[in-house]
Amino acid sequence: MTESSGGSRRPAARQPVSRILRVTGPLVEMEYVGGVAMHDLVSIGPAALPGEVVAIKEDVVTVQAYEYTGGLAPGQTALPRGRPLSVRLGPHLLGGIFDGLLRPLAGAGEWLWPGELGDAAEERSWSFSPSVAEGETVAEGQALGEIRDAGPVRVKVLVPPGGGGRVRELAAAGDRPDEAVVGVVGGTDVTIGALWPVRRARPVRERVDTHRPLNTGQRVVDLLFPVARGSTVAVPGGFGTGKTVLLQQIAKWCDADVIVYVGCGERGNEMADVIRELAELQDPRTGGRLADRTVTIANTSNMPMMAREASVYTGMTVAEYFRDMGLDVVVIADSTSRWAEALREFASRTGALPAEEGYPAGLASAVAAFYERAAAVTALGGGRGSVTVIGAVSPPGGDMTEPVTAHTERFVRCLWTLDRDLAYARHYPAISWAGSFSRDVPRLAAGYRAGGDPEWARRRERVGAVLAEADRLADLVDLIGIAALPARERVSVLAGRLVREGVLQQSALSEQDAYCGPEKTAALADAVLTVADRCRELVDSGVPAASVEEADFGPLLRAREDTGPHDAAGVAARRDAMLAKLAEVRP
Repeated sequence: MTESSGGSRRPAARQPVSRILRVTGPLVEMEYVGGVAMHDLVSIGPAALPGEVVAIKEDVVTVQAYEYTGGLAPGQTALPRGRPLSVRLGPHLLGGIFDGLLRPLAGAGEWLWPGELGDAAEERSWSFSPSVAEGETVAEGQALGEIRDAGPVRVKVLVPPGGGGRVRELAAAGDRPDEAVVGVVGGTDVTIGALWPVRRARPVRERVDTHRPLNTGQRVVDLLFPVARGSTVAVPGGFGTGKTVLLQQIAKWCDADVIVYVGCGERGNEMADVIRELAELQDPRTGGRLADRTVTIANTSNMPMMAREASVYTGMTVAEYFRDMGLDVVVIADSTSRWAEALREFASRTGALPAEEGYPAGLASAVAAFYERAAAVTALGGGRGSVTVIGAVSPPGGDMTEPVTAHTERFVRCLWTLDRDLAYARHYPAISWAGSFSRDVPRLAAGYRAGGDPEWARRRERVGAVLAEADRLADLVDLIGIAALPARERVSVLAGRLVREGVLQQSALSEQDAYCGPEKTAALADAVLTVADRCRELVDSGVPAASVEEADFGPLLRAREDTGPHDAAGVAARRDAMLAKLAEVRP
C-alpha cells in the first residue's frame, strides 16, 4: 500500500539499530546512526518500549520514553521506526477507551504490559457505502464514502491531505476491514483507518469566525461566560472546587457532535466514574448511549508520566480527524497542570535551565501551541467543523498566580475561575462571576440576535450588574448589618441572592436541573430580573424593605428544579405567581 503525502510514514527502509548510552528515568540517550529525525518513534530495549526523539546533538540522540524504563541499561539496542509518533484514526475511536498513545485499553486485561505499540485496535469490519463514482475527480479532504455502523456519528472516509485526483478504483458497498483499500485516488490508496502524527496539526482550507455558541446546559456559563464553537476555555480551580464535576457535566450535556475526554494525570477513580457515567447516560439526541459518540483517553496518575505529555496532542489529533468531516468536536483536558508537570519532570532530567517554579522556559510556548489548534474551520473538503478546547488547570494550593494558570489565562478566550468560597458555601457550579471572563461575548451577541434572541446581551449585562452591586454591598452588610442599609440597597442585596440561588446555582444530581436549555435559562433570568424590578418599585412607593424581604420567594427559587430542562412556560407561570404575591404586599 502506498502512503499518501499527508500520512505519517516515510518510504519504507530498513532502519539501522542504535545502542543505548544512558538511562535516567524517562530520558534515554542513544547513538546517532543516521536516518533519525526529530519526533521520530523509537523502540527502546528488549521490550521495545515506545519513545520519541526530542533532541539530536552531534552523535547523541535524546529520546523521551513513554513507558517505565526500569531494567533498561546502556549497551542495549534501540530501533528507530522511521516515522513520527503517530496514532491510528478511524471509526473504532467512537465509544473507545485508550491510553495516552491511543492504544486501546478495553480488553487489555488487568495489567498493561509495556512495549506494545498498539498501532491497531482489534480488527473488525465496517459497513462502507461509497458516495462518489469511479472516474470522478475528487479533491483532498473530500469524502469517498461513509461508515454507517460506527454509532450515532456517520464517519466519512476522506481523501487524505495532499491527495486528490481521479478515482481510479472504488470499493462497492459492503463490509470492509480497517486496512482494506476502499479507493484509489490518483496514485494514493485510501483505507478506512489511517495514521497521523500527533505533533502535526491536520491542514484546513481556512479558519473562520463563528457566531454560534457552544451550549453547555450550564446556566452560569451560557448566560454570563459563553464560549463560541472553535474557541478555548481554561477552568482553574483548587482542590474541592468542583472542577471535575463541571467538566463531566459539559461532556454529558453540551451540544457538540463528538466529545474527546482526556484524563491527563487525574486519579483513576475519577476516570472510572467518568467512564461509568458516560456508559450509563442516555444521549438526548439519539436515545442511545452518550459514550457512543465519546472518545475517552485515560492517562491516570498511576500510569507513565511522560505519556501525559503526548496525551493532549493525541486528543487534539483525534478531534481534528472528526472536525475534518464537518463535525463540531469538544476536547476536555483534565488537567493541563499534570501535562505541564510532565514537561517539568523531563526538563529537569535534561538539565534545562529552569524558569519560575522549575517549569521549563518554553512552557508558555507549549501552552500557546496546544490551544492554538482549536478553531472553527472550513475543512479541505469544504465542510464547516470546529474543535473547542476546555482545559482544566489545577493550581497547587489554589494559587492563581502560579505559572501554568498565568500562562494559560494569556492564551484562552474564556476563563471560568472556580471560587473556593462558593464551593464551601455549596454553591455549584462554583464559577466566580467576578474572576471569570469571556472574550467571545461580542460576536456571540450578534449570533443570538440573528437566532431570535435580541435581548441576550442586555439580559447578560443586567445580571452582571446585579451581581456586581450585591458584591459591593456584601462587605457593608457584614460590617453594619442589612437593617442599616437604605431600602433600595436592601433590595439590591435581595436581587443578588435571587440571581445566585434562582439562576446560577445548578444541581448536577437533579434530573430536572442537571441540564438547562437556552430558553429556560433566559426565562429564569428574566423572571428574577422582573421580580427584582417589582421589589424596587414597591420600596420606592413607600413599602418598607423588611415587608418585601419577608415575602416567600421559595416558589421562584425552586422553579429551576420544579420545571423541565426546556420548560420556559413553567418558569413564566411561577414568575407571574410571584408578582401576584408581591401585589398583596402593603406598607
